[in-house]
Amino acid sequence: MVKVYGPAMSLDASGTIGKAIVFSKWKGRHYIRERIVPANPRSGLQVGFRAMFKFLAENWAPLGAPDKASYETLADSMAISPFNAYIRANQRRWRNYKAPSRNIAAPETGDVCTWNGGTPAATGGPSNVTLAMTPAAREENWGVAIFRSTGTGFTPGISNCVAVLLVNTEDEFTWVDSPLTVDTYYYDTRRFTVEGLWGALDGEINAAST
Repeated sequence: MVKVYGPAMSLDASGTIGKAIVFSKWKGRHYIRERIVPANPRSGLQVGFRAMFKFLAENWAPLGAPDKASYETLADSMAISPFNAYIRANQRRWRNYKAPSRNIAAPETGDVCTWNGGTPAATGGPSNVTLAMTPAAREENWGVAIFRSTGTGFTPGISNCVAVLLVNTEDEFTWVDSPLTVDTYYYDTRRFTVEGLWGALDGEINAAST
């Protein structure tokens, strides 16, 4: 519904017509815009993109000077910072289900790490599942993407990626998936190198949240 203030044909209006047009005012200025329904912030794609964004943002500072400098040409062409160029370039790669790269060249080479025991281990708990991972040989590995489903035999992709973690040690590390409802959850993981090369999927594992 649109509310009109003042005499007929007044420009001071606010509200929505036909769920299509919005009348409003900002800093004393009236405007009309198309009604936009915000995307669900908890949709699979939104969660997947935020997971990669978090990984990229946390791992910009440790990059070497040559890798940071590789984003300067793109940054200058768009009048943005090298950091924003790095985020933009790697999120574009992620949109095409490609792994991120430290350098904009992204040659997609190197060797991913292996896991002791072959795959991560999943353990269920109260409202959570914990994944434990121990790299056997880190090689040129940079990180690991974690995918989750409530059904077996799922296909890992951006829309079911729930976390992207740094793998820079050969010590065991854990990731806790919570809060979860009572159910059995299925996971797969995929490692990637510093130069943007995916490794193979590690294989499905599962555990029950209680």
